[in-house]
Amino acid sequence: MSPAEKFVAGIDLGGTAINYTFLDERGQFLIEGLCEHPARSVEGPNICLAQIAAGLAIAAERARVPLDRLVAVGLDTPGPASASGILSRRGSTNFVHPGWAGYDMRGGLESRLGVPVSYLNDGNAAALWGHVSIFGSENDATSVSAIVGTGLGGGVVTGGRVVIGRNGFGGELGHVLIPHATIPGIEGLEPRCNCGRVGDLESLCSLTAIRNSLLPHFLAKHPGHPLAADADPGEAAKRVRGLADRGDVMCREIFRVQARALGLFFDEMINVFDPDALVVGGGLMETSAAFRDWFLAEVRAGMPTQREEQANLAIHVMPSGDTAGARGAALDAARLVRERGL
Repeated sequence: MSPAEKFVAGIDLGGTAINYTFLDERGQFLIEGLCEHPARSVEGPNICLAQIAAGLAIAAERARVPLDRLVAVGLDTPGPASASGILSRRGSTNFVHPGWAGYDMRGGLESRLGVPVSYLNDGNAAALWGHVSIFGSENDATSVSAIVGTGLGGGVVTGGRVVIGRNGFGGELGHVLIPHATIPGIEGLEPRCNCGRVGDLESLCSLTAIRNSLLPHFLAKHPGHPLAADADPGEAAKRVRGLADRGDVMCREIFRVQARALGLFFDEMINVFDPDALVVGGGLMETSAAFRDWFLAEVRAGMPTQREEQANLAIHVMPSGDTAGARGAALDAARLVRERGL
């Protein structure tokens, strides 16, 4: 480490935990794996921002980064929020404390830390990391990432920049409508998203979709399945992934539906962006290599016939999925440093 070396940090703020990373001037990440600190976001901005600052100091010690050489911070959070990091006045699952309504998350953290802060939503941040991990930091490629978790996030990255949009809602991929009635096995199902739409990607491809729609639908066909005896629908939904990984027939059918939904969605994105790569991430990919290969094959099987030039478009698994948000946030902070000459 040279005496003049500078660093940026990436901070991934979730509902219960904050994950950190640091990036040096050579583009090397200085923390491998998760580096977490409790978030306490339900207690409001003052406590949560104090937690972010405290955890940053602990993470800096682990990474052996002097905080006086920190020149910028990248922050990502769940939405809904504007492109500049102002949280919705209607609140969200992760920011239920009334103090968060309309709160300037980016500005508040910048004042707390005393360094410039950039902001992305968590799906966009993960998408940026996925893009750079495939194409490098200097590129003119386009990628579309779908991050499958409790909901469905993601993002579109082109030329190394996240497509944010006028109000910050660019890359809200989970709420893109798909022709879901064409998916075999869900005849008669009306998949409703928490946003109120019927048949968007998140309504079929998320943990919430398994709990609310897919598991009840398939248990009606398989009443003797062990999950039918689980009194807690949420816990039953969480077990579907592990059972599918081990070859359970009904649970595989649930994930086949999710894969086919992704295939239809990716087909739409191909016709809009003509991307260089597609990326799938999130908890859905935290399975065995055999299951991931099967799932991605089902995604491709769900895609309508493409133009010959697009038929072999690569579908990647998001690398370092647990740390994708923090790494993407750090990359965005590095962009801020370049643009401002910090």
